[in-house]
Amino acid sequence: MADEGESIPTSEEKRTEKREEKKTEKIERPRPTHLLQWMEMTVSEPEKRTVASMKMQDTFIVYLVETRVTDPSMRGYGEGATSVWRRYSEFELLRNYLDATFPAVVVPPLPEKKASYTWQNASTDKFDPDFVERRRAALEIFLLRVAAHPKLCQDKIFAGFLKEENGWKESVYATDFQSKAESRLKALNAAFRLKKPDRRFEELKNYSNELQNNIANILKIRTHLCDKLYGIHKVHANYARVFHEWSLIEKDISQPLQSAGHYMDVYASSVDAALEEEEQYADQLKEYYAFGDSLRSVCRRYECAQYDLERGEDTLSTKAVQRDLLRAIINGTELPASAQGKSGNAFSLSGMKTKLFGGDTPEQRDVKLKQLEEQIAQTEIELRQTTDETQVFVEAALRDIDRFKRQKVKDLREIFTNYAVMQIKQCKKGIAIWTSAKDCFSKM
Repeated sequence: MADEGESIPTSEEKRTEKREEKKTEKIERPRPTHLLQWMEMTVSEPEKRTVASMKMQDTFIVYLVETRVTDPSMRGYGEGATSVWRRYSEFELLRNYLDATFPAVVVPPLPEKKASYTWQNASTDKFDPDFVERRRAALEIFLLRVAAHPKLCQDKIFAGFLKEENGWKESVYATDFQSKAESRLKALNAAFRLKKPDRRFEELKNYSNELQNNIANILKIRTHLCDKLYGIHKVHANYARVFHEWSLIEKDISQPLQSAGHYMDVYASSVDAALEEEEQYADQLKEYYAFGDSLRSVCRRYECAQYDLERGEDTLSTKAVQRDLLRAIINGTELPASAQGKSGNAFSLSGMKTKLFGGDTPEQRDVKLKQLEEQIAQTEIELRQTTDETQVFVEAALRDIDRFKRQKVKDLREIFTNYAVMQIKQCKKGIAIWTSAKDCFSKM
């Protein structure tokens, strides 16, 4: 029995408490910021296909892109799981679209089309199974990076790439994303004609060049080392051949020599798996080499935006001078200092008067002045808008660049640490082989 001082809650109060509890639960639950928090994504089963067209055969590799929703409360990406086949060219189309649509984002790069920085015995055939498998892994990393990005992962075209087999390419081209891409000529012109470049983007451009130079040097050193290591290990097979021949004439030590020869063969062949394992670390470094191009792409877009801003400022300044000249000529007053600076070297007052008016009447001159003032007002509006857009771009770009740098440090630490671990493992394997060979020699 309840105490007399306690009141029994009514049904309405209970419902209110439940609503408050649910509200608290909703507030406490963190909101997903990217797809990988509630979706699994893989690229698998590379398959070689050939399609005949125009009396020619087109041979290519397709990859199975699969997704699985792990949080049933998240909807909009299919019923639980999706799977579509994609060519490399479709991955390329997706990246070109993202690069044009998100100018302030350091868009993840795609793996290389053709193998680079390869050692002498590595295959350069794009249909080589090992190369195809490494490309598959790199394409999966590309999708995972896009899915982990807070902006890119929300794009509808990216969502369609994951689940729409038919009609996806048409939907990409329907966005007219090509028109958003800055022309190379404009980017080159902007880079050389900027009057007030942002020091941060200049430093970033230089950094991207240095990043690529350092990674390129590491890949070149690795290529030379692979060539040397491969040769050194394979020469050990000569030990095996000599020990075997020697064992044929030495009855007392025949068995130890044959066993030692076997271990020399094992040592000679151990380099193949080691160098193949090294390729995955080289591919990861190549990704960050390509990231250098992504960084420069953001810098070029900043330069184009800043160039547009500076051109707007120049246009406004020119129109303002023309307005001041018109007013001075109409009113018969002395030219303002700004107009004198503009006119002193290029033209005289009488020449400007003739150029502006010719045989215009005072009424026509007033009309021209009014038109010029309207143009100035419109230019000021456009300039404010351009200034705001440029500022928004700069802030967004710097945030994403900072995000990229944090991820870069984490990834490079993991790449080099794992590479060192692999080298230690290979050295231990070599020590174990030579220890076994030593045991054979000690039995002589």
